[in-house]
Amino acid sequence: MTNSNKNKIVLVTGGSGFVGIHCILQLLEQGYTVKTTLRSMNRQEEVKDMLRVGGINSFENLSFIETNLSKDDNWSEAVKDCDYVLHVATPISLEVPKHENEVILPAVEGTLRVLKAAKEAGIKRVVLTSSFAAVGYSHNDPKTLITEESWTDPNDKTLSAYLKSKTLAEKAAWNYIANEGKGLELSVINPMGIFGPSLGPDLSSGFEVLKQMLDGSMKAIPKISFGIVDVRDVADLHLRAMTNPAANGERFLAFTGEIISLPQIAQFLKDNLGSKANNVSTIILPNWAVRIIALFNDKAKNIVPQLNRVKNASNQKAKTILDWKPRTSKEALLASAESLFQFGGVKI
Repeated sequence: MTNSNKNKIVLVTGGSGFVGIHCILQLLEQGYTVKTTLRSMNRQEEVKDMLRVGGINSFENLSFIETNLSKDDNWSEAVKDCDYVLHVATPISLEVPKHENEVILPAVEGTLRVLKAAKEAGIKRVVLTSSFAAVGYSHNDPKTLITEESWTDPNDKTLSAYLKSKTLAEKAAWNYIANEGKGLELSVINPMGIFGPSLGPDLSSGFEVLKQMLDGSMKAIPKISFGIVDVRDVADLHLRAMTNPAANGERFLAFTGEIISLPQIAQFLKDNLGSKANNVSTIILPNWAVRIIALFNDKAKNIVPQLNRVKNASNQKAKTILDWKPRTSKEALLASAESLFQFGGVKI
Protein backbone atom coordinates (compact mmCIF):
# COMPACT_ATOMS: atom_id res chain seq x y z
CA MET A 1 0.00 0.00 0.00
CA THR A 2 2.80 2.37 0.96
CA ASN A 3 4.61 2.38 -2.38
CA SER A 4 1.53 3.07 -4.47
CA ASN A 5 0.72 6.08 -2.28
CA LYS A 6 4.23 7.54 -2.47
CA ASN A 7 3.44 9.83 -5.38
CA LYS A 8 -0.03 10.84 -4.18
CA ILE A 9 -0.23 14.27 -2.57
CA VAL A 10 -3.03 15.09 -0.13
CA LEU A 11 -3.90 18.52 1.24
CA VAL A 12 -5.30 18.47 4.77
CA THR A 13 -6.85 21.78 5.85
CA GLY A 14 -6.53 22.65 9.53
CA GLY A 15 -3.58 20.41 10.32
CA SER A 16 -3.25 21.50 13.94
CA GLY A 17 -6.82 20.48 14.80
CA PHE A 18 -7.95 17.30 16.56
CA VAL A 19 -9.26 15.53 13.45
CA GLY A 20 -6.75 17.13 11.07
CA ILE A 21 -3.67 15.89 12.95
CA HIS A 22 -5.01 12.32 13.08
CA CYS A 23 -5.68 12.46 9.32
CA ILE A 24 -2.10 13.62 8.71
CA LEU A 25 -0.76 10.89 10.99
CA GLN A 26 -2.59 8.11 9.13
CA LEU A 27 -1.75 9.54 5.69
CA LEU A 28 1.97 9.66 6.53
CA GLU A 29 1.80 6.15 7.99
CA GLN A 30 0.29 4.97 4.70
CA GLY A 31 3.03 6.61 2.62
CA TYR A 32 1.23 9.67 1.24
CA THR A 33 2.88 13.05 0.77
CA VAL A 34 0.95 15.60 2.83
CA LYS A 35 0.53 19.34 2.62
CA THR A 36 -1.36 20.99 5.42
CA THR A 37 -2.76 24.46 6.00
CA LEU A 38 -2.24 26.44 9.20
CA ARG A 39 -3.65 29.83 10.13
CA SER A 40 -0.17 30.65 11.46
CA MET A 41 3.16 29.13 10.45
CA ASN A 42 4.18 29.52 14.11
CA ARG A 43 2.34 26.23 14.74
CA GLN A 44 4.60 24.04 12.57
CA GLU A 45 6.63 22.70 15.50
CA GLU A 46 3.46 22.07 17.47
CA VAL A 47 2.15 19.90 14.62
CA LYS A 48 5.44 17.99 14.42
CA ASP A 49 5.42 17.46 18.19
CA MET A 50 1.93 15.95 17.98
CA LEU A 51 2.99 13.69 15.12
CA ARG A 52 5.99 12.54 17.19
CA VAL A 53 3.58 11.55 19.96
CA GLY A 54 1.77 9.53 17.29
CA GLY A 55 5.01 7.79 16.26
CA ILE A 56 6.13 9.83 13.21
CA ASN A 57 9.77 10.94 13.31
CA SER A 58 10.46 11.82 9.67
CA PHE A 59 8.82 14.88 8.14
CA GLU A 60 10.26 14.78 4.62
CA ASN A 61 6.76 14.02 3.23
CA LEU A 62 5.08 16.88 5.12
CA SER A 63 4.91 20.54 4.16
CA PHE A 64 3.00 23.55 5.51
CA ILE A 65 1.22 26.50 3.97
CA GLU A 66 -0.39 29.48 5.70
CA THR A 67 -4.04 30.10 4.79
CA ASN A 68 -7.22 31.42 6.31
CA LEU A 69 -10.72 30.24 5.42
CA SER A 70 -11.90 33.85 5.29
CA LYS A 71 -9.31 34.97 2.70
CA ASP A 72 -8.38 33.89 -0.84
CA ASP A 73 -4.63 34.17 -0.19
CA ASN A 74 -2.55 31.04 -0.83
CA TRP A 75 -5.41 28.62 -1.53
CA SER A 76 -4.37 28.09 -5.17
CA GLU A 77 -0.85 27.40 -3.91
CA ALA A 78 -2.19 25.03 -1.22
CA VAL A 79 -4.04 22.79 -3.69
CA LYS A 80 -1.35 22.89 -6.38
CA ASP A 81 -0.14 19.42 -7.48
CA CYS A 82 -2.47 17.66 -5.01
CA ASP A 83 -4.53 14.58 -5.87
CA TYR A 84 -6.98 14.86 -2.98
CA VAL A 85 -8.15 17.39 -0.39
CA LEU A 86 -9.39 16.55 3.09
CA HIS A 87 -11.21 19.73 4.10
CA VAL A 88 -11.23 19.32 7.86
CA ALA A 89 -10.72 22.91 9.02
CA THR A 90 -13.75 24.71 10.36
CA PRO A 91 -14.28 27.96 12.20
CA ILE A 92 -15.47 26.78 15.64
CA SER A 93 -16.56 28.75 18.67
CA LEU A 94 -18.39 27.65 21.78
CA GLU A 95 -19.19 31.26 22.58
CA VAL A 96 -22.61 32.42 21.49
CA PRO A 97 -22.11 35.06 18.77
CA LYS A 98 -23.89 38.41 18.80
CA HIS A 99 -25.25 37.50 15.39
CA GLU A 100 -25.40 33.99 13.91
CA ASN A 101 -23.81 35.16 10.64
CA GLU A 102 -20.54 35.66 12.53
CA VAL A 103 -20.38 31.85 12.58
CA ILE A 104 -22.40 30.92 9.48
CA LEU A 105 -20.72 33.08 6.83
CA PRO A 106 -17.12 31.99 7.54
CA ALA A 107 -18.22 28.32 7.49
CA VAL A 108 -20.09 28.60 4.19
CA GLU A 109 -17.61 30.90 2.45
CA GLY A 110 -14.60 28.91 3.69
CA THR A 111 -16.04 25.66 2.32
CA LEU A 112 -16.78 27.23 -1.07
CA ARG A 113 -13.31 28.81 -1.17
CA VAL A 114 -11.67 25.39 -0.78
CA LEU A 115 -13.97 23.69 -3.31
CA LYS A 116 -13.38 26.39 -5.93
CA ALA A 117 -9.61 26.19 -5.50
CA ALA A 118 -9.78 22.38 -5.75
CA LYS A 119 -11.89 22.54 -8.91
CA GLU A 120 -9.52 25.00 -10.58
CA ALA A 121 -6.51 22.85 -9.67
CA GLY A 122 -8.03 19.67 -11.13
CA ILE A 123 -8.22 17.86 -7.79
CA LYS A 124 -9.84 14.42 -8.11
CA ARG A 125 -11.85 14.39 -4.87
CA VAL A 126 -12.54 16.52 -1.81
CA VAL A 127 -13.59 14.84 1.43
CA LEU A 128 -15.45 17.38 3.56
CA THR A 129 -15.69 17.10 7.34
CA SER A 130 -19.26 18.08 8.08
CA SER A 131 -21.09 17.03 11.24
CA PHE A 132 -24.06 15.13 12.59
CA ALA A 133 -25.26 18.70 13.19
CA ALA A 134 -26.14 18.79 9.48
CA VAL A 135 -28.03 15.49 9.64
CA GLY A 136 -30.02 14.82 12.77
CA TYR A 137 -31.02 17.91 14.72
CA SER A 138 -34.57 18.30 13.40
CA HIS A 139 -35.69 14.79 14.30
CA ASN A 140 -37.39 14.46 17.67
CA ASP A 141 -39.18 11.14 17.33
CA PRO A 142 -36.90 8.34 18.66
CA LYS A 143 -38.73 5.91 16.37
CA THR A 144 -37.45 7.80 13.31
CA LEU A 145 -34.18 6.26 12.10
CA ILE A 146 -31.69 8.99 11.19
CA THR A 147 -29.53 8.10 8.18
CA GLU A 148 -27.46 9.90 5.56
CA GLU A 149 -30.72 10.73 3.78
CA SER A 150 -31.73 12.94 6.73
CA TRP A 151 -31.04 16.66 6.93
CA THR A 152 -31.24 19.16 9.75
CA ASP A 153 -33.70 21.92 8.88
CA PRO A 154 -31.64 25.16 8.87
CA ASN A 155 -34.84 27.11 9.62
CA ASP A 156 -35.34 25.24 12.92
CA LYS A 157 -35.50 28.03 15.50
CA THR A 158 -33.96 25.85 18.23
CA LEU A 159 -30.64 25.46 16.39
CA SER A 160 -27.53 27.16 17.72
CA ALA A 161 -25.51 29.22 15.24
CA TYR A 162 -22.85 26.47 15.13
CA LEU A 163 -25.37 23.72 14.25
CA LYS A 164 -26.91 25.94 11.60
CA SER A 165 -23.48 26.81 10.15
CA LYS A 166 -22.56 23.14 9.69
CA THR A 167 -25.87 22.47 7.92
CA LEU A 168 -25.62 25.46 5.58
CA ALA A 169 -21.93 24.86 4.80
CA GLU A 170 -22.59 21.27 3.75
CA LYS A 171 -25.64 22.26 1.70
CA ALA A 172 -23.52 24.92 -0.02
CA ALA A 173 -20.90 22.26 -0.85
CA TRP A 174 -23.41 19.92 -2.49
CA ASN A 175 -25.00 22.82 -4.39
CA TYR A 176 -21.59 23.90 -5.68
CA ILE A 177 -20.80 20.37 -6.90
CA ALA A 178 -24.19 20.08 -8.60
CA ASN A 179 -24.05 23.47 -10.34
CA GLU A 180 -20.42 24.52 -10.87
CA GLY A 181 -18.13 21.76 -9.67
CA LYS A 182 -18.60 19.28 -12.49
CA GLY A 183 -15.62 16.95 -12.60
CA LEU A 184 -14.77 17.47 -8.94
CA GLU A 185 -15.81 14.57 -6.72
CA LEU A 186 -17.14 15.14 -3.20
CA SER A 187 -17.59 12.84 -0.22
CA VAL A 188 -18.80 14.05 3.16
CA ILE A 189 -18.15 12.69 6.67
CA ASN A 190 -20.75 13.51 9.36
CA PRO A 191 -19.29 12.63 12.78
CA MET A 192 -21.17 12.70 16.06
CA GLY A 193 -19.27 13.73 19.22
CA ILE A 194 -15.55 13.15 18.60
CA PHE A 195 -13.51 11.69 21.44
CA GLY A 196 -10.38 9.52 21.58
CA PRO A 197 -6.68 10.24 22.17
CA SER A 198 -5.28 13.74 21.88
CA LEU A 199 -1.76 14.02 20.50
CA GLY A 200 -1.06 17.28 22.31
CA PRO A 201 -2.07 19.60 25.15
CA ASP A 202 -4.34 21.80 23.03
CA LEU A 203 -7.48 19.76 23.73
CA SER A 204 -10.50 19.94 21.45
CA SER A 205 -13.82 21.35 22.66
CA GLY A 206 -15.29 17.84 22.96
CA PHE A 207 -13.00 17.14 25.93
CA GLU A 208 -14.56 19.94 27.98
CA VAL A 209 -17.55 17.91 29.18
CA LEU A 210 -15.32 15.01 30.30
CA LYS A 211 -12.92 17.44 31.97
CA GLN A 212 -15.78 18.98 33.96
CA MET A 213 -16.92 15.51 35.05
CA LEU A 214 -13.43 14.34 36.06
CA ASP A 215 -12.37 17.50 37.89
CA GLY A 216 -15.70 17.65 39.75
CA SER A 217 -16.81 21.02 38.40
CA MET A 218 -19.93 19.37 36.90
CA LYS A 219 -21.83 18.84 40.15
CA ALA A 220 -24.89 17.31 38.49
CA ILE A 221 -25.31 15.66 35.10
CA PRO A 222 -27.97 16.79 32.59
CA LYS A 223 -30.02 14.15 30.78
CA ILE A 224 -28.56 14.57 27.31
CA SER A 225 -27.89 11.69 24.93
CA PHE A 226 -25.66 11.59 21.88
CA GLY A 227 -23.50 9.32 19.76
CA ILE A 228 -19.73 9.42 19.94
CA VAL A 229 -16.88 8.31 17.71
CA ASP A 230 -13.15 7.84 18.18
CA VAL A 231 -11.04 10.42 16.36
CA ARG A 232 -8.84 7.62 14.96
CA ASP A 233 -11.92 6.14 13.29
CA VAL A 234 -12.99 9.55 11.94
CA ALA A 235 -9.59 9.92 10.29
CA ASP A 236 -9.75 6.35 8.97
CA LEU A 237 -13.16 7.04 7.46
CA HIS A 238 -11.81 10.15 5.70
CA LEU A 239 -9.06 8.09 4.09
CA ARG A 240 -11.48 5.36 3.02
CA ALA A 241 -13.86 7.95 1.53
CA MET A 242 -10.94 9.62 -0.26
CA THR A 243 -9.98 6.60 -2.36
CA ASN A 244 -13.03 4.34 -2.63
CA PRO A 245 -14.87 4.93 -5.95
CA ALA A 246 -18.20 4.11 -4.26
CA ALA A 247 -17.80 7.06 -1.86
CA ASN A 248 -18.16 9.70 -4.58
CA GLY A 249 -21.27 11.80 -4.03
CA GLU A 250 -22.04 10.17 -0.69
CA ARG A 251 -22.34 11.19 2.96
CA PHE A 252 -21.26 8.92 5.80
CA LEU A 253 -22.44 9.08 9.42
CA ALA A 254 -19.54 8.45 11.78
CA PHE A 255 -20.30 7.10 15.24
CA THR A 256 -19.83 3.89 17.19
CA GLY A 257 -23.41 2.78 16.57
CA GLU A 258 -24.40 3.39 20.19
CA ILE A 259 -26.28 6.35 21.64
CA ILE A 260 -25.07 7.13 25.17
CA SER A 261 -26.26 9.61 27.82
CA LEU A 262 -24.15 11.90 29.99
CA PRO A 263 -25.33 10.09 33.17
CA GLN A 264 -24.23 6.79 31.58
CA ILE A 265 -20.83 8.30 30.75
CA ALA A 266 -20.43 9.52 34.34
CA GLN A 267 -21.23 6.06 35.66
CA PHE A 268 -18.86 4.48 33.13
CA LEU A 269 -15.99 6.72 34.30
CA LYS A 270 -16.77 5.77 37.92
CA ASP A 271 -16.77 2.06 37.06
CA ASN A 272 -13.58 2.08 34.98
CA LEU A 273 -11.19 4.70 36.33
CA GLY A 274 -11.04 3.81 40.01
CA SER A 275 -9.66 6.57 42.22
CA LYS A 276 -9.06 8.80 39.16
CA ALA A 277 -12.84 9.22 39.00
CA ASN A 278 -13.30 10.17 42.66
CA ASN A 279 -14.54 13.64 41.70
CA VAL A 280 -17.10 12.43 39.15
CA SER A 281 -20.67 13.17 40.22
CA THR A 282 -23.49 10.79 39.32
CA ILE A 283 -26.22 13.13 40.55
CA ILE A 284 -28.69 13.74 37.73
CA LEU A 285 -29.64 17.34 36.98
CA PRO A 286 -33.41 17.58 36.44
CA ASN A 287 -34.56 19.13 33.15
CA TRP A 288 -36.39 21.93 34.97
CA ALA A 289 -33.10 22.96 36.62
CA VAL A 290 -31.33 23.12 33.24
CA ARG A 291 -34.14 25.36 31.95
CA ILE A 292 -33.77 27.73 34.90
CA ILE A 293 -29.98 27.90 34.49
CA ALA A 294 -30.52 28.59 30.77
CA LEU A 295 -32.26 31.86 31.62
CA PHE A 296 -28.90 33.38 32.52
CA ASN A 297 -26.34 30.97 31.02
CA ASP A 298 -25.83 30.80 27.24
CA LYS A 299 -24.17 27.37 27.27
CA ALA A 300 -27.12 25.90 29.17
CA LYS A 301 -29.46 27.65 26.74
CA ASN A 302 -27.79 25.76 23.87
CA ILE A 303 -28.48 22.36 25.44
CA VAL A 304 -32.13 22.91 26.41
CA PRO A 305 -33.43 21.77 22.97
CA GLN A 306 -31.53 18.47 23.38
CA LEU A 307 -33.00 17.48 26.76
CA ASN A 308 -34.63 14.03 26.65
CA ARG A 309 -34.09 13.78 22.89
CA VAL A 310 -32.73 10.42 21.80
CA LYS A 311 -31.21 10.29 18.34
CA ASN A 312 -31.91 6.93 16.76
CA ALA A 313 -29.26 6.79 14.04
CA SER A 314 -27.45 4.22 11.89
CA ASN A 315 -23.78 3.87 10.93
CA GLN A 316 -24.52 0.95 8.59
CA LYS A 317 -23.65 2.79 5.37
CA ALA A 318 -20.00 3.44 6.29
CA LYS A 319 -19.60 -0.13 7.51
CA THR A 320 -21.17 -1.64 4.39
CA ILE A 321 -19.77 0.55 1.61
CA LEU A 322 -16.36 1.40 3.07
CA ASP A 323 -15.80 -1.63 5.30
CA TRP A 324 -15.39 0.75 8.24
CA LYS A 325 -14.97 -0.87 11.67
CA PRO A 326 -15.27 1.71 14.43
CA ARG A 327 -14.01 1.29 17.98
CA THR A 328 -16.50 1.16 20.84
CA SER A 329 -17.73 4.21 22.77
CA LYS A 330 -15.89 2.86 25.82
CA GLU A 331 -12.54 2.77 24.00
CA ALA A 332 -13.04 6.35 22.79
CA LEU A 333 -14.01 7.63 26.25
CA LEU A 334 -11.13 5.90 28.04
CA ALA A 335 -8.64 7.28 25.50
CA SER A 336 -10.03 10.79 26.05
CA ALA A 337 -9.81 10.43 29.82
CA GLU A 338 -6.18 9.28 29.55
CA SER A 339 -5.38 12.33 27.39
CA LEU A 340 -6.90 14.60 30.03
CA PHE A 341 -4.65 13.05 32.69
CA GLN A 342 -1.59 12.99 30.41
CA PHE A 343 -1.75 16.57 29.23
CA GLY A 344 -2.63 18.17 32.54
CA GLY A 345 -6.27 18.88 31.86
CA VAL A 346 -7.16 16.97 35.00
CA LYS A 347 -4.99 16.49 38.07
CA ILE A 348 -5.06 12.99 39.50
